[in-house]
Amino acid sequence: MPTVSKGDGMRGLAVFISDIRNCKSKEAEIKRINKELANIRSKFKGDKALDGYSKKKYVCKLLFIFLLGHDIDFGHMEAVNLLSSNKYTEKQIGYLFISVLVNSNSDLIRLINNGIKNDLASRNPTFMNLALHCIANVGSREMAEAFAFEIPSILVAGDTMDSVKQSAALCLLRLNRTSPDLVPMGEWTARVVHLLNDQHLGVVTAATSLITTLAQKSPDDFKTSISLAVARLSRIVTSASIDLQDYTYYFVAAPWLSVKLLRLLQCYPPPEDAALRSRLTECLETILNKAQEPPKSKKVQHSNAKNAVLFEAISLIIHHDSEPTLLVRACNQLGQFLQHRETNLRYLALESMCTLASSEFSHEAVKTHIDTVINALKTERDVSVRQRAVDLLYAMCDRSNAKQIVAEMLSYLETADYSIREEIVLKVAILAEKYAVDYTWYVDTILNLIRVAGDYVSEEVWYRVIQIVINRDDVQGYAAKTVFEALQAPACHENLVKVGGYILGEFGNLIAGDSRSSPLVQFNLLHSKFHLCSVPTRALLLSAYIKFINLFPEVKATIQDVLRSDSQLRNADVELQQRAVEYLKLSCIASTDILATVLEEMPPFPERESSILAKLKKKKGPGKLPDIDDNRRNVNGSSEHSENTDTTSKSSPSLLEDLLPTDRPRPSSCSPAILAARTMASAHPFTDILNLNSTPSTGPNLLVDVFSDSSTSASVDVSEDNFSRFVCKNNGVIYENQLLQIGLKSEYRQNLGRIYVFYGNKTSTQFLSFSSFVTTSDILKSQLNVHAKTVDPVIEGGAQVQQILNIECVSDFIDAPVLNIQFRYGGTLQNIAVKLPVMLNKFFQPTEMTSQDFFQRWKQLGAPQQEVQKIFKAQHPMDTDVTKAKILGFGVALLDGVDPNPANFVGAGVIHTKSTQVGCLLRLEPNAQAQMYRLTLRTSRESVSQRLCELLGEQF
Repeated sequence: MPTVSKGDGMRGLAVFISDIRNCKSKEAEIKRINKELANIRSKFKGDKALDGYSKKKYVCKLLFIFLLGHDIDFGHMEAVNLLSSNKYTEKQIGYLFISVLVNSNSDLIRLINNGIKNDLASRNPTFMNLALHCIANVGSREMAEAFAFEIPSILVAGDTMDSVKQSAALCLLRLNRTSPDLVPMGEWTARVVHLLNDQHLGVVTAATSLITTLAQKSPDDFKTSISLAVARLSRIVTSASIDLQDYTYYFVAAPWLSVKLLRLLQCYPPPEDAALRSRLTECLETILNKAQEPPKSKKVQHSNAKNAVLFEAISLIIHHDSEPTLLVRACNQLGQFLQHRETNLRYLALESMCTLASSEFSHEAVKTHIDTVINALKTERDVSVRQRAVDLLYAMCDRSNAKQIVAEMLSYLETADYSIREEIVLKVAILAEKYAVDYTWYVDTILNLIRVAGDYVSEEVWYRVIQIVINRDDVQGYAAKTVFEALQAPACHENLVKVGGYILGEFGNLIAGDSRSSPLVQFNLLHSKFHLCSVPTRALLLSAYIKFINLFPEVKATIQDVLRSDSQLRNADVELQQRAVEYLKLSCIASTDILATVLEEMPPFPERESSILAKLKKKKGPGKLPDIDDNRRNVNGSSEHSENTDTTSKSSPSLLEDLLPTDRPRPSSCSPAILAARTMASAHPFTDILNLNSTPSTGPNLLVDVFSDSSTSASVDVSEDNFSRFVCKNNGVIYENQLLQIGLKSEYRQNLGRIYVFYGNKTSTQFLSFSSFVTTSDILKSQLNVHAKTVDPVIEGGAQVQQILNIECVSDFIDAPVLNIQFRYGGTLQNIAVKLPVMLNKFFQPTEMTSQDFFQRWKQLGAPQQEVQKIFKAQHPMDTDVTKAKILGFGVALLDGVDPNPANFVGAGVIHTKSTQVGCLLRLEPNAQAQMYRLTLRTSRESVSQRLCELLGEQF
């Protein structure tokens, strides 16, 4: 930029600014400004033509007055006239005034555009930069229409100077953000990618920002940028700081460019080319290695730049989710930051580890830092860091550490900030239910939750306790005893009274044999809380009283006296008065048999999706909740959700199976007549938890309108890109393009499965007429039942919606169902077809076996048609831990100490179908020297052996 000589200093402007600063009051300042405005107005209106210096000086004064907060309604034309000056300082002031004061709807835009065009055509780099900066600063739609075609040609022209290329790239980026529909995609897009090879790193930095934004809009047009970005990143991370002196920031080579390149790579899946993928892996490993090196400077700028690159590299590793070694290393690196003295680093580490915890490859590594996270929860001063620690504990929780994490959360809850207490309560309730092996522990946990933070326990939480107690006979007596003891405290929270009233009303007879909890004692205990409660709780207690009359005839007279009292029969609240009258009349005129029928125990609640989890997701917002629904496998090969229970005879409550229907009456508002009707109506056999027997939704009409713009799924290419990645994992992104991201969370139990499909709108525009359905081949229809629930027809920009697919395996199968998606984006109908990762191995039940049992069964399956063997070359590094994780993810139990050769892997499991069960034994023999594997599978069915061998063989 040209230097400003002393002659360009504006003495009149300096004097005016000094006068303003010396004003003693606001009135004096306004008086001085009005005087100056009058002087400037007279100068502009005078007959004598002003020279360029005077215009510049007066325009500067107007700009200064505007920055002080005063309105300026003249001088715009003089500023526009400055654009035609050949002096840099005058042209600069003109552009500055226009950038700050000119409205995009101004009548002067046409004149301004003409001035800008003249400067862009001048080929004077200084004037071109000023013009480009002005376009970017104003960024109006009119300017986009005028220059959207001209700026790309300047950007890719061979004779354009580097500084102008930088400005052109950033100007085009600004126009793309303000008016994306006006920025053309044409021949220049292929040429702009090659700017990543430019020798000037400033040009590369600006071009990377532009390409990243454009790649999110049209990824296919910029796919060639992947190899160039990896090559440039490789040169940066392997260079010494002295190699890039102009772009080295506190001994960190080009940190801003490195971050931008890593973000660009996050627009795409892992490179398919093996050499390119290996080079990218080396870059990421180098960045992780540099993070372990001693700092080259003690200044905070050095650590900030170094960590910025590191965290962006970790984000890319998490985005790819394909390199177990890198994921574990990233987790260990983040673990070191958990105790760093910088608060921001601790926050970012916790946030990133929340994402890592949902990956099957790094979940175990995240769990090793549980003590550090718990310590952060107890000692951290910053509330936002404590919030992230709670999120991470929630995300890393599984069956092995659930009791410890729940206990720590409860302990923290007593001193937690009020703003996050409700969220912690919901998370504790979810974890306690999800990982409850012993439901007495679950009851204790929820009651403790009510005691510690009763005001923050929502209705969904205490409803859920009642559902589980009603649905599980083995916990009813314990629950009645526990709430009875809890109610004896002098001060009880009202939510505890609600739970106690409901449970004692239903199951108080189970503890009535003890004189310390006799019927009269139970009634007196509940009634002692009656006058301290709100109207809804009193209504619930009255329902508990009438239940007592049915359970304990000996307290009938006592309860009738209470119901007859004026405080009940003449209560100002109509609900309480009606209940008292109805219950009293019912107890007087109804026979014992009628009472027993009307007031019998509530039937088991039907299975429904978790209302607690839905409330937590609503509170956190879409996409903010750490994932704990994935079917992570523990060390003995069993699934977190797999239990040896018959799902057709007894339900096992989980996050995915909420027992509370949304249309069920609240426990506090059930009058006896309604209770009777609902009791009889609910006396039905146990409902299929996955609704597999329900009538499928009507498919598309056989008569297709050939004139409509809708197309059948047959004409759409089925995406299978990520299909094989899901053989040994149950969650992740199955499909992604510039508009839509489709993620899956799956769980399987015996021959039943459930897939949660998440559709994420990556744009800022609504998806309209959104629909999805599953198609299967004719053969597969008889082997696999798939039922898809409806999905919201509109997906807001940046939002995410969920669809549930219920699956039943009827018999062994080879093919996979296809998920078909249709929606309108910008008036255009989009059709997408994705192959769903439903494979035979998903219906494995891991089986633990001793060495003797294994070899005995191995010999029994010795027929030639029962064994399939495959010898193949390793496609990935032969890492023992990764191999174990893949075998466990495949679904079988990994049997240690069975094979005489400790290097071999042995597994066992049972494939569950509706028609039969197929036992499976596998043996994987790695040969590290030859980089080869031998995989042997033996099952009782030849087709099963063949299919399982094909699926597992592709993973190594």
